[in-house]
Amino acid sequence: MISLLLMAIPVVGLVMLFVWAFSGSTNPSKANYAKAGLLWAAIVIVVYIIIGVALLPAIISSLNSSSYY
Repeated sequence: MISLLLMAIPVVGLVMLFVWAFSGSTNPSKANYAKAGLLWAAIVIVVYIIIGVALLPAIISSLNSSSYY
C-alpha cells in the first residue's frame, strides 16, 4: 500500500520507480514491478507524443482559419 501511495505522487513516484527498479537491495518482485511500471510510462509517453504530432497540424490550421470578431 505504501508503494502505491508513493507512486501516486507525480515526481516522487517516478523517482521511486527508478530507485526500486535499479537498486541492488530491492526485493526482486518489487524491482520487476518497478521495471514494468517504467515500461508502461515510456509507452504512454510515446503514444502521447505520436498523438500530439498527428493532431498538431489540425490544431494549427483551425486556429489560423477561425475568424475573430
